[in-house]
Amino acid sequence: MFLSYAGGFLEAVDEVVECEKLGVDIALVAEAYSYDAISQLGFLAARTSRIELGTGVVPIYTRTPALMAMTAAGVDYVSNGRFRLGLGTSGPQVIEGFHGLPFDAPLGRTREVVEICRQVWRRERVSYDGKYYQLPLPADRGTGLGKPLKLINHPVRERIPITIAALGPKNVELTAEIAEGWQPVFFYPEKADDVWGDALRAGASRRDPELGPLDVMVSATLAIGDDVDDRLSWAKPQLALYIGGMGARGKNFYHNLATRYGFGEVADHIQDLYLAGKKAEAIDAVPDDLVRKVSLIGPKGYVKERLAAFAEAGVTTMLLHPMGVDAAERVKFVEELQSLL
Repeated sequence: MFLSYAGGFLEAVDEVVECEKLGVDIALVAEAYSYDAISQLGFLAARTSRIELGTGVVPIYTRTPALMAMTAAGVDYVSNGRFRLGLGTSGPQVIEGFHGLPFDAPLGRTREVVEICRQVWRRERVSYDGKYYQLPLPADRGTGLGKPLKLINHPVRERIPITIAALGPKNVELTAEIAEGWQPVFFYPEKADDVWGDALRAGASRRDPELGPLDVMVSATLAIGDDVDDRLSWAKPQLALYIGGMGARGKNFYHNLATRYGFGEVADHIQDLYLAGKKAEAIDAVPDDLVRKVSLIGPKGYVKERLAAFAEAGVTTMLLHPMGVDAAERVKFVEELQSLL
């Protein structure tokens, strides 16, 4: 399950507790310019016992690599080894606008953050001479008193799984090389190989076998039934927000993805409306066909066919956003999906 960062967290936790009983495997908490994900995951760790917990995702820029590693080890400890660290770059609007940090070198920084985290978890004395991060800080940039340190605590695991949210070819290639998991957004199974296949294969060719197979974690809205077509419209605001407003014109990764799926003219129209402040019209402009292709909305037979399409495209984990009128219906949808797996 994927918990919203926009509100209703405490109610969502109750649903996670119920879904844990049904066999749901993982719950992810997002972090944008919302409440931080980590404090909420600590609460979830206390309320659950089996389900895996993860960030979906935290930006690489907003914590130092060592703090990222400390934080992940801390959540892994309080959850008794149930944590998965989801990383992403976010975008310039959030990183520069909300955090006041330069959005630079996303590929290089991602690689270095992952390498430093793994050093910390192995309890090595952290010494790293990267292009973007140098630990300890060189003497000519500080007091000269820094020295290599290792984590005081003994982590539950020295290899906490890392999932990277990536869309662009180079980012996806890096993810397939260095991460345990990949978390793409708005995954269209029939188009996935055309968009990402070459990048995934290139990264996999350099992948350390010890990482195991790449866990492809795909989010999808969920509603099962013969009369749930109205839920298509429920999924449109998020698509409109991301395609139209999550990034400046020419710097919107999600707009680019919709274009690569063959919805270029529609994506341009949605963006024009959204940036003009016409959000309701932008939402209405999202085509039903796009929603259907990236979601699990429809009768049981149709949802089962879509699950097969996701699996055929290499998806190994489905991250669900149940679209129910209340908690009971959302839990019911999850239970019905479990019966189709």
